[in-house]
Amino acid sequence: MELKGKNVFITGSTRGIGLAMAHKFASLGANIILNGRREIGEELISEFSDYGVQVIPISGDVSDSTDAKRMVEEAIEKLGSVDILVNNAGITKDKLMLKLTEEDFEQVLKVNLVGAFNMTQAVLKPMTKARQGAIINVSSVVGLIGNVGQANYAASKAGLIGFTKSVAREVAARNVRVNAIAPGMIESDMTDVLSDKVKEATLAQIPMKRFGNTSEVAEVATFLARQEYLTGQVIAIDGGLAM
Repeated sequence: MELKGKNVFITGSTRGIGLAMAHKFASLGANIILNGRREIGEELISEFSDYGVQVIPISGDVSDSTDAKRMVEEAIEKLGSVDILVNNAGITKDKLMLKLTEEDFEQVLKVNLVGAFNMTQAVLKPMTKARQGAIINVSSVVGLIGNVGQANYAASKAGLIGFTKSVAREVAARNVRVNAIAPGMIESDMTDVLSDKVKEATLAQIPMKRFGNTSEVAEVATFLARQEYLTGQVIAIDGGLAM
């Protein structure tokens, strides 16, 4: 798929990996729908002024099916279509299993997994009707190998992988491709809060002996969006952690 002129909706794109993806897609000529739960300020939108593309801010809660449908309808009304959906929005509530509450578990699944379901269902009808589209789900290496203190997060991200493969099978004949990215330890505001001890222990497990960066994940997203014969796949960008 040629990205120039395409419309890309990236959930959770006001910071971190989502924002890096937005910049990468915009640099390749795609129009961007920026998304977050809160109102998106002009200062963030102005970061995209040099790309010469349209940037539409649409705030809302992906875990609410009505809100998800409203956001997709608004994007289509303003840009004409959603050609690429990136389900990136996610939260963590890390605790050891014995201390994890039912609310902790359900809230993480509600945003990370049900949110992707809501957004995917909202875009699928127009995508299948147009017989073109790409959906990219941001899973995690934790969904592949698990992690101490992240049973809820791992379950949501593993579920996202099964979701990716199932939906990919359903819509492939309509030329809609569905793939997933499984990032490992990526330098972001989420890793900034980790202690040096935790960072050192994590680095010891990574064969490449470094954390990744958000621009590297963004490269994988644009690669998946462009490949027209690639669907139902999970690409781990983790420095070898899961191999």
